[in-house]
Amino acid sequence: MSLDTEHLRLVEAMLFAADRPLPEVVLAGKLPEGTDLSAILARLQADYAGRGVNLVRRGDAWAFRTAPDLAGSLAVEQTQVRRLSRAAIEVLAIIAYNQPVTRAEIEEVRGVALSKGTLDLLFEAGWIRPRGRRRTVGKPLQWGTTDAFLDHFGLESLEDLPSLKELKAAGLLDTRPAANAYGNRAVDGLVPVDVDEPEEEPELDLGHDEEDEYGLAE
Repeated sequence: MSLDTEHLRLVEAMLFAADRPLPEVVLAGKLPEGTDLSAILARLQADYAGRGVNLVRRGDAWAFRTAPDLAGSLAVEQTQVRRLSRAAIEVLAIIAYNQPVTRAEIEEVRGVALSKGTLDLLFEAGWIRPRGRRRTVGKPLQWGTTDAFLDHFGLESLEDLPSLKELKAAGLLDTRPAANAYGNRAVDGLVPVDVDEPEEEPELDLGHDEEDEYGLAE
């Protein structure tokens, strides 16, 4: 099946111009109704497979990214613009492995009250988003990760998250038995923070203001 060259070029240009992965619904919105977006993306992915940049999928979104084998050659020193405290990182991990999860469930896993503003900071960074309300008393808000979270950590989907064994082997997870017994909703299990451990305030410097939602000119 032949593809319309102009449609192919339009999607290619949109992906190059965007400052973040573009959802398929955004791409489709710029194309005539009935256009086979999947075929266009597959064609672009094949065209760029052996080049310096590759077309990659991040959840339901797509973006051009540097070819993995060239990453070492392009490494440069730069100022770290995002700094998360240990507490904020733990909250992000709990959400990633247990989503959708409520604030109360996050606090139950960690064993301490959630510091004011932690969820706001992660939300402002674009790594978490509301996932509806739980159908229980009080209808608490549920949280889950975003495509931006997948893109930042180089994941195609949540299935690519490291397993409990991999986290332990890397020294990123407590190896005590308690790490496996904090609750029933975990995918693999995360370590709860000791109750008497002081809460750390999360710090986050987003580094710049966003001009528009996807970095595309109107």
